[in-house]
Amino acid sequence: MKFTLSWLQDHLTTDAPLSAVLDAMTMAGLEVEHWEDPADKLKNFSVAKIVSAERHPNADRLQVCQVETFEGMKEIVCGAPNARPGLTTVYAPLGTYIPGSGITLEPRAVRGVVSNGMLCSAAELETAEESDGILELDDALAVGTPAAAALGLADAVIDFEVTPNRPDWLGVVGIARELAAAGLGQLKDHSVKFVSGDFPCPIAVTIDSPDACPAFAGRLIKGVKNGPSPKWLADRLRAIGLRPINILVDITNFISYDRARPLHVYDAAKLSGGIVARMGQTGESFVALDGKSYELTAAMCVIGDASGPLGLGGIMGGVSSGCSDDTVDVFVESALFAPLNIAQTARALGIQSDAKYRFERGVDSGFMVDGLELATAMILELCGGTASHVVVAGEVPAAPESVPFATKEVHRLTGLELSDGEIDTILSALGFSPEVTGAGLRKVGVPSWRRDVAGSADLVEDIARIAGFDRLPTAKLPERKGRKEPLLTPAQNRVRVGRRSLAARGWMEAVTWSFASRATCELFGAAQGGGALVLANPIASDLDCMRPSALIHLLLAAQRNTDRGFGDLALFEAGPIYKGDGPKDQEMVIAGVTRGAIRHWSGTEKPDVLTVKADVLAMLDAMGASTGGMQTVQGARAWWHPGRSGTFKLGPKTILAEFGELHPRVLKELGVDGPVYGFELFLDALPPAKVKVGKTKAKLEASAFMPLTRDFAFVAKADLPAGDLIRAVAQVDKSLISEVSLFDRYQGQGVADGEVSLGLEVTLQPRERTLTDAEIEAVSTKIIAAAAKLGARLR
Repeated sequence: MKFTLSWLQDHLTTDAPLSAVLDAMTMAGLEVEHWEDPADKLKNFSVAKIVSAERHPNADRLQVCQVETFEGMKEIVCGAPNARPGLTTVYAPLGTYIPGSGITLEPRAVRGVVSNGMLCSAAELETAEESDGILELDDALAVGTPAAAALGLADAVIDFEVTPNRPDWLGVVGIARELAAAGLGQLKDHSVKFVSGDFPCPIAVTIDSPDACPAFAGRLIKGVKNGPSPKWLADRLRAIGLRPINILVDITNFISYDRARPLHVYDAAKLSGGIVARMGQTGESFVALDGKSYELTAAMCVIGDASGPLGLGGIMGGVSSGCSDDTVDVFVESALFAPLNIAQTARALGIQSDAKYRFERGVDSGFMVDGLELATAMILELCGGTASHVVVAGEVPAAPESVPFATKEVHRLTGLELSDGEIDTILSALGFSPEVTGAGLRKVGVPSWRRDVAGSADLVEDIARIAGFDRLPTAKLPERKGRKEPLLTPAQNRVRVGRRSLAARGWMEAVTWSFASRATCELFGAAQGGGALVLANPIASDLDCMRPSALIHLLLAAQRNTDRGFGDLALFEAGPIYKGDGPKDQEMVIAGVTRGAIRHWSGTEKPDVLTVKADVLAMLDAMGASTGGMQTVQGARAWWHPGRSGTFKLGPKTILAEFGELHPRVLKELGVDGPVYGFELFLDALPPAKVKVGKTKAKLEASAFMPLTRDFAFVAKADLPAGDLIRAVAQVDKSLISEVSLFDRYQGQGVADGEVSLGLEVTLQPRERTLTDAEIEAVSTKIIAAAAKLGARLR
């Protein structure tokens, strides 16, 4: 929301400087985003007069001018075709920065003649996009007058952020009310005088869809003379970034910003019969004022006549009924529209407009007719004509209900010590109507522009804002005595440890959307089982489904990094995924994707299935997960490469994690270059931790005896998982066998079809004494027997 300081002063009697206004707005909760003071930008520029102008001795297109400035006579070289004796223009002394050209003036010879300053054009001052010569000002202006004052640009422009619950801040009068309540000045009378009509309105108004358009007021004004707006109105609109169009349209734009009341004007000669507020019909379309054609549906509120749609109610009018300089009779609309319908329609059609921005937040229902009366008075003053009686269709919603309020709530909720009188004064200044009903009790009437107020806490918030947040007392939180509970639950602690483990192994954490497109979610199984969790009101059309896998946006993020030259990376995320049809059907996961060469403390390595598997196992170990019975199964679900992926399982049904290379088909659908490796760990499926993570100190169990290794080659069926054989061998003697690893896998000559040779290295670590040959042989026999139970025989 933009406004100028002089515009604010139309509603607020104050002599406060710009800095005080900005400070008061910030303290009152109006977040100032940007401000610009043209007078400050043009402070070095001033009015000057050319006394004489002679042709440059060494250049036909240049003139050497003698210029009267606030510093005395200056000789200035000028190339403007309109430079002539007696011209009043703008002068910039040496050392001045010229915003339009980006240069700082220095004493420099121009074809042998030193120019002691510069005479400026509108483009060089950035007051116009282009210009043919230097500025020509009124000869009555005195030499030395600041350029900003001479050009009418001494008005500061303020831009601030409007919160969705405060649509009254979208009008300058609402800002003035807030600042007056904060003590910055006195709020001026902004009541509207009603204009008595001279004849009945010949244009009937009906409402067929009261849910979308509860009320509609309008009137006809005959005999207007439209055309360019007066300078004060055009300058005011230009200052806030609006382009003046004509008087009738500019009046509606002015009132929209001045009173937060959007209006619309129709050329009455272009209307066919009466006006009706209805829902659209499938197949209808209209050309809007932005020049685009829009297809309408039955869910959109339309303002139409006998010829068809005239515009989208509360969003944008149509070209067919727009006002031009030839307009003689004008019909003025001031209506109310349902905020939700406005927002949904604008989103569906991709339209942004000032009217939509206000109506979707809710406009002041009590100012509907007043806004029409204000527009009528301005049209009659600036365009002439005669007005009809006001015609009103529908029913204006009732005013907000009064709020019971106990003044002690202010102290209870904020700690502020305010008297009942101070509280009543603040509420009254903000437009509320406090009525005493008892000692410390009030019945507070809520104005029609504050429908966000529903309870006493809302009133306390307003009182605290205006009283000043700097007055809030500071106090320490009371210390809790007794046993202090851990800040994190075991599950939260696991996530923390898992994140730290991955980060230590060279992975970078990311935070991505929990939403995705439905088509993408179906690639990751959303259509299976409980189905996709589709959003009823998504923030974007391609984010309409809750993600069934955290891999989705990690893959897209990896590709975005690759597109920008960062192809070697490993990203992970800890967060929820959503399964089933309800928001509660979610589970916590840690997922990651990696591609290219990963650089970390131990060197550079190219990721593959085994490196990802090692990182997952290291993370499980860091989290203290009891994975003694964990099985490693080749293959995973459909979005993983069938021959280059695996699954960690506990039993036949519980899946702990999936890892490996992503399926090329899925990568192609997402537009991601492969190969990409990744994993997804399902935290809710993990067994309880073996120890309390972070509580147990590591204990060194070094042995004084040398370990020894024995190699075994077993022939087994090709479909026997090597992990099962390793686990069976490791269980033979846990106190003696410290490690079992696979060092060879062979199929070919000497091994029957359908079988495989698996080479295992078994490390024996004696604790109390050196093992004898008999003891080593006994362990070897047990290992062979354990393998035989799985159908494996010694090769």
